[in-house]
Amino acid sequence: MIETLQWTTLAVCALVSVARIPSTLRGENRSLFGIFASMTLAILLSINGPYLVIDQALGGINLANLLLRFVIFGVIFFMGIRISRGFSAESAHRYITGRTGMLVLLVISVVMVALFFSMDTAGSSAGLKAVSAKDARHFALVEYYGAAGRAYPAYVALALVPALVRAAQDRLPVLVRIGAALLALGGVAVALTLLFPVIPPELGQIEFIINYTAILCFVIGLALIWAARVVNGRGAARQKTSTET
Repeated sequence: MIETLQWTTLAVCALVSVARIPSTLRGENRSLFGIFASMTLAILLSINGPYLVIDQALGGINLANLLLRFVIFGVIFFMGIRISRGFSAESAHRYITGRTGMLVLLVISVVMVALFFSMDTAGSSAGLKAVSAKDARHFALVEYYGAAGRAYPAYVALALVPALVRAAQDRLPVLVRIGAALLALGGVAVALTLLFPVIPPELGQIEFIINYTAILCFVIGLALIWAARVVNGRGAARQKTSTET
């Protein structure tokens, strides 16, 4: 089930990225293509097979995991900027790009890197499972490292959720409201990742479901908002043509 969910999410992200290529080549919303492409890379790095291949190419010390964390940070940062601007959420934009947001990103990044290099990370292992199994110290360090990796996305998600909930209830085009609702659901799912340390090991599959639910909600939500812009743009063009004739 988990593997199917992973590959399905990868396929969805890749298809949406490919669909954005024509618009990107025309110079339209290139940042959106960057977000979708980065999401695709993040999913690829989270799947065991591709992860092992990529990490071996990087030296076999799980640098692919650290890369994955920073790819996610980049995705959530630029997605936060785009969403906050798109919905005129000035406070959310300030929390993400202002001094507080930059300080949060810097502190979490430094802590995460310090934790990573304090471990013996030799031996490629998706999710650092082999590293955490070495001894109690490494188990604790992997847990702290994972918590740091989840902290920044949760921070950005919590900053965005109120504006997204308002947008979903506003008098906006239906596709935009559905997209905003999905983005809000994705934000809530990301925030729930902060609770992973209290989830019993036997219920570990819940973590995968929450993670991939968040990604799918973000991808589909952004795609619907993009589709709404395309539909509205064509409608405006037809109305203009009708008026001119």
